[in-house]
Order: sequence, then C-alpha cells, then structure tokens
Amino acid sequence: MNSLSSPEELQALLNLQPHPTCGWVAMSFVDSESIAPGGLPEPFDSGRALGSALYFMVTPDRPVHLHCIHNDQLYHRYLGFPLEILLLHPDGTHSIETMGEDLAQGQHLQLLIPGNTFHTARVRGGEWFLGASTEWPGVDPTDVVVGDPVELAKRFPDAAALISEFTAAQ
Repeated sequence: MNSLSSPEELQALLNLQPHPTCGWVAMSFVDSESIAPGGLPEPFDSGRALGSALYFMVTPDRPVHLHCIHNDQLYHRYLGFPLEILLLHPDGTHSIETMGEDLAQGQHLQLLIPGNTFHTARVRGGEWFLGASTEWPGVDPTDVVVGDPVELAKRFPDAAALISEFTAAQ
C-alpha cells in the first residue's frame, strides 16, 4: 500500500493530535487574509479567515463523531483504507459515500460536504484512513455542532438504523 506501516508513524510525522470530532487532527493551513466582521451573513458575520485546511486520521478507536460545521468542506483522500461516511443532508435525505482509491467502484478521492450537513465516518476494512479537509470560509470553533444521535434519528427516520450503527462505538 505504502511505506508507512502504522498510524502511529503518521501521527508523529504530521503531529496529529486527538480531536473531539475528527479522530486525529493537525491544522495545516489557516489563511492570513480574512473577511472583515459584517462581510458575510450569519453565522459567519463575526469575520473569518478566507479558508482553512487540516489533516485528519480516522482509526477504528477514533472515528469521525457525528457532527456538522456551518462551512462547506471538501474531504481529500491521501492514504490508508477506505473511509465510509454517513451524510445527513439538511433537506432530510441521507447518503453513504466512500473515500478510497477504487474509483471504478464509485469511491471518491474528494468529497464535498455542504455546510450544515451532519456526518460521521468510520474506517472500512482496515486500520486507518488519512485525509484532509479544506473549508471556506475558514472554520472557527463556533462553527462546529456536535450531533445528538437520538435527536438526529428522529429528524432522519429513514437513516435511524444507520445512525445507530455508525455511532454505536462512539
């Protein structure tokens, strides 16, 4: 697969730290240019960096917890095993997408997660997934909303079993 043999090596090389929603994380970019307060509508009206990016690693014991951010974000696949993502869209629908290298089977190297889309993810068939997320405007901690599986199962009844399955170990 690649010359790196363990998630621990990647954690050390990229300075990945435990994160409450996204497994292991290291910020890799926050734009020095920003949008002035009042330059964007709510919830971004207090001002934001133009963009931000971070590396993230998901392992079976550190999945992506159920959450959303107000910002659009683009997931990028770098290394490791496939990442299965449950998306709960603001319009009440849901989908499962897989980040991976098997493009012929519909896996994605990049995946847009629109703002305010609750999502959770897990490694499928392996030990770890390494990817990145870029966001615009840049993410502020106030943009993150942790999801309540019970409440979201009520809002998304067609996805209730999937929400339970994805969040069982969280």
